[in-house]
Amino acid sequence: MNRIVLQKQFFDRSSRSSSTSLLPSFALISRFFHTPSFATVPADKLSGSNPGEVQNLVQGSWKSSASWTWIVDPLNGEKFIKIAEVQESELQPFVSSLSSCPKYGLHNPLRAQERYIMYGDISAKAANKLAQPEVSDFFARLIQRVSPKSYAQALAEVQVTQKFLENFSGDQVRFLARSFAVPGNHLGQQSTGLSWPYGPVAIITPFNFPLEIPLLQLMGALYMGNKPVLKVDSKVSLVMDQMLRLLHECGLPLKDVDFINSDGATMNKLLLEGKPKMTLFTGSSRVAEKLAADLNGCIKLEDAGFDWKILGPDVKEVDYVAWVCDQDAYACSGQKCSAQSILFMHENWASSELISKMKSLAGRRKLEDLTIGPVLTVTTDAMMEHMNKLLKIPGSKLLFGGEPLENHSIPEVYGAFKPTAVFVPLKEILKIDNFDLVTKEIFGPFQVVTEYRNDELELVLEACERMHAHLTAAVVSNDPLFLQDVLGRSVNGTTYAGIRARTTGAPQNHWFGPAGDPRGAGIGTPEAIKLVWSCHREIIYDIGPVPGEWKLPAST
Repeated sequence: MNRIVLQKQFFDRSSRSSSTSLLPSFALISRFFHTPSFATVPADKLSGSNPGEVQNLVQGSWKSSASWTWIVDPLNGEKFIKIAEVQESELQPFVSSLSSCPKYGLHNPLRAQERYIMYGDISAKAANKLAQPEVSDFFARLIQRVSPKSYAQALAEVQVTQKFLENFSGDQVRFLARSFAVPGNHLGQQSTGLSWPYGPVAIITPFNFPLEIPLLQLMGALYMGNKPVLKVDSKVSLVMDQMLRLLHECGLPLKDVDFINSDGATMNKLLLEGKPKMTLFTGSSRVAEKLAADLNGCIKLEDAGFDWKILGPDVKEVDYVAWVCDQDAYACSGQKCSAQSILFMHENWASSELISKMKSLAGRRKLEDLTIGPVLTVTTDAMMEHMNKLLKIPGSKLLFGGEPLENHSIPEVYGAFKPTAVFVPLKEILKIDNFDLVTKEIFGPFQVVTEYRNDELELVLEACERMHAHLTAAVVSNDPLFLQDVLGRSVNGTTYAGIRARTTGAPQNHWFGPAGDPRGAGIGTPEAIKLVWSCHREIIYDIGPVPGEWKLPAST
């Protein structure tokens, strides 16, 4: 009964509130009567009694597998998605498909240039489809079902994806391959720099953004002339199954992309046997380092981040800053690689109403509208255990949260935890025995809060320097000298600065990715696409003529 009530409340309330505030009224009517032409599942009706099915795409054909794996509904534990999981004995078609692509790619600046134009057209058509209310709603609902988050958060993911496709419509794909030329030393000599594809490549993406991350990286790989095999976390791969079908409807050649569902060991075997020239991995640091070793460094990484926010000495807009802190730490139940993991408050902020306002905002989140929801990679017990270890540090205290969610049917394999903040004194954080514990990333609704005085900024920056992952950060201040000091002595690849600074948000209009690691990958912008999905090739033309007075010189 619990699960029935929960699902009914979720769909009824999100339809009445979130949806109506974001979609025109005609779309609210149409979505109940129209399933998009490409779709093979009804997003709103996906359930144990009406399960979805995910297939594999290889060598231009959708195929099942000898083995099927069930994914359990994160809201109630029912088996609701059936995955055609490829076994090691079934890898050969995928290996052959990768091997069929030459190192010079499916297109490059000197070959099959019409494909740049083709991908501009595909992007335009796909952007147009995603802009249709019934299609954007379909994907938002599907995202909610597999990776539960609020309707607003799910729809935002669809909108970012749509804008990205819009950005790379028309001639924008060929502009990615813009070359340059430098005059040579004599008549007929000229050096030309070209953005060259890798050819066969692999993409591995996580569960938390089932559409945005795989789609943006996939299209970047295709734009530059590569042939990718795509592996998405099986818990959410249904979303990209449906998106690929949309892209095929928009003109994507069936053989340009392979799509595989498998366990980690099988995918690892494919990488070793298929030998892609470059692999993009987004996910945990532990897996990232293993893949980097297995693939001899032929990899780009957007791995985990323990992301920090520093509140400067100038206290203003307390309501707004508290709201951003709540969004950064707890939207999507904290399951963002950019989520606010630790908050360094200047003592001026500590004496304000910030914490009480953050506590109040966290208390508004509820399971019924998925503003708090299942945690897909950390159990309730694991979060409770981590919190209890932190609370043993001298001076630590629970600011709010710290309890499991109540009255739910979320299966035990997932986490169900209230938005939580634990205060740990700054000097305790820096102690060798504590630092690794405090800076352990908990991929859920959990953050550490600490306080510093004017004369302790050096300690804050020391903590930031000692952290291993450098994805996002925020410096919340409008004091230009404070900003200059902190920004000049930090490294995070995507850093927001100013009183409106945040740690989360990966829109299509700016670079999103780590810094400080030569393997670091970006996403979303022309610079990111060229960095990740192409290498530099230099061709030096030297066509003559040979000077008429030339004579054979002595050997050198």
